[in-house]
Amino acid sequence: MTEAELSSHRVPAFPLVVHDPFFSVWTMGDDVAQAATKHWTGKAQGMTGLARIDGKPYRFLGEPRRGAEATAMRQAGHEITPLRTIVRLEAGGVRIELAFTSPLIPEDVELLGRPLTYLDAAVSSTDGQGHAVELYFDFGSEWAVGEGETEIVWGRHRSGEVEALYLGAASQRPLWRSGDEVQIDWGYFYASAEPGSATRSSFGEFRTLRAAFLEAGSIPEEDDLREARPLRMPAFSQGRGLAFAQSLTVGVGSATEMRLVLAYDQVWAASYFDRRLRPFWGRSGESAIGLVATGWAERDTVLARVAAYDAQLTERLLKAGGPLYARLGALAFRQCLGGHGLFEDIDGRLLHFSKENSSNGSMGTIDVLYPASPFFLLFNPALLEAQLQPVCFYAASGRWPFKFAPHDLGRYPLANGQNYGGGDRTTLDQMPVEECGNMLILVAALLKRTGKLDLVDAYFDVLQTWADYLLDHGLDPENQLCTDDFAGHMPHNANLSIKAILGLGGFAQICAAVGRTEDAERHLATARDWVRQWQAKAGDGQAYRLGFDQPGSWSQKYNLIWDRILGLGLFPAEIATAEMAHYRGKLNRYGLPLDSRETYTKLDWLVWSACLTGVQQDFDDMLAPVGSWLDAAPARVPLSDWYDTQSGLQPHDHGFFARSVVGGVFIKLLLDELPG
Repeated sequence: MTEAELSSHRVPAFPLVVHDPFFSVWTMGDDVAQAATKHWTGKAQGMTGLARIDGKPYRFLGEPRRGAEATAMRQAGHEITPLRTIVRLEAGGVRIELAFTSPLIPEDVELLGRPLTYLDAAVSSTDGQGHAVELYFDFGSEWAVGEGETEIVWGRHRSGEVEALYLGAASQRPLWRSGDEVQIDWGYFYASAEPGSATRSSFGEFRTLRAAFLEAGSIPEEDDLREARPLRMPAFSQGRGLAFAQSLTVGVGSATEMRLVLAYDQVWAASYFDRRLRPFWGRSGESAIGLVATGWAERDTVLARVAAYDAQLTERLLKAGGPLYARLGALAFRQCLGGHGLFEDIDGRLLHFSKENSSNGSMGTIDVLYPASPFFLLFNPALLEAQLQPVCFYAASGRWPFKFAPHDLGRYPLANGQNYGGGDRTTLDQMPVEECGNMLILVAALLKRTGKLDLVDAYFDVLQTWADYLLDHGLDPENQLCTDDFAGHMPHNANLSIKAILGLGGFAQICAAVGRTEDAERHLATARDWVRQWQAKAGDGQAYRLGFDQPGSWSQKYNLIWDRILGLGLFPAEIATAEMAHYRGKLNRYGLPLDSRETYTKLDWLVWSACLTGVQQDFDDMLAPVGSWLDAAPARVPLSDWYDTQSGLQPHDHGFFARSVVGGVFIKLLLDELPG
């Protein structure tokens, strides 16, 4: 893919600083010099970039704000890779290339666990002339306390030449609340300029700091700045934050760069059944300034690794599905990882918790792990194990009273017991067949991918209980919810039945792996018999029904893809072939609807359905309308996984966005690259 191809496509939102559900900042518009930077929720998380080029003021990042009246630079191009967002802006004979690098390499959990982004602004001449350039960045207090008026404190930490400014709430109440579309209001935001550089830094009131820069090209070398009198600590948060400024000189053949590191210390980052957990990077008592210093010390090595990783993964995506698939994978990569928090349990076991963003905030949701799982099976199965193990622990602990698998572990960041539906108190609004099938499929897939029996050996009895539940309820599910719960309860769900059948097939593989040959044969025989019954129940002429009792209906049979991944061979190939032929006649402007009830679709399931036959042309044809949607989607939010295939709008004026389930788009790469 050429630079021109990468730069020519619109993105729903620019990922800037993406690490976890709290440390996640985006530009939700076409032009980074014309739109405010925001938390994934759409709430303010301000970042402003100003420049003086030969004394003339410009803005290159953020929307017009008080004290930042300046001409917006022209955005000349952008590039989104799995780990970087690069934007080029031009004015006055100068180009500024902004690069935001969040080095979330999933194979390296130490690096993945660092909440640290590199922000680089490289300046070069476009007209062959020399220019005097001054650059300025500021970061609002809402990065640490949210939008409300809050008392904050600030200061500096040093480690040798490394210095970092920080700010946070004056009254720290870690883990005091949970929720969906909420910002963090505990812990501390850190920003650090390159050690040894001639960068000035300050804390103060934005109006004063920006006016000083635009007038003189610098900021005063003192903190607590305010127009009338110095700020006293603590101070109210609104209109205040950290600022950095540096003077540069560029000429023919020369380029200069301003470099920053942005980091966050949550101090306490999660509760796991009433035990508080440190963030993964701080599990052994590391300090925040130590985190920043490590980031600077390893900067060159990390950025070289990122460049190589991006290039290699882009080539793999291009080979698997062409430019559109590579584009989709680049948009999904950081978003998938940024929907999780990484931790370590008291026994040293890795814990990786998802947050169900823009849905209900549930933590460790099993039917969120399921669609995201292709990402983790492909890049680092240890992370999938770190997601599944807490679910098994919860089910085995006695705190979960039911014979079916739970829906979630709590509400992020509090994994203290199920949040959704009836919680652990009633069977109201549970998803029993859905979650039992998900867990058995995922444990079997993990076993097939790694050959490791640790999870199976520790929790075989729990897995057996879930398989028994499917034996009693899975072939023809009762009136209950499935993962597509926005569509409501439904009995006789044909796609949910497929999940139950494949769940039994997966359990048969688990039994075989631990030497329970008779159990394996019995469950596999049942699964085969159920496939024959399923065909009779779901068959409807040229395709297969949404519900066994609904002639003329249809649905995406995305669950069928796991028959290929697990290598079970339970469902005849002609089922997928017939479904694909039917789907071709149902394509709308922006993709294939989820089923015959509505015109909306789910991006993750659409990509899975596109893979059902294993025929490349089928995949390409099914995916093509998604490119049109990316170019025209009206809602400017981080990549949505639920949208209308006719209008491109999000259902109910909200839809889903910024969710980790987009890791499901990597299923094509998983299928292409996994052996056997």
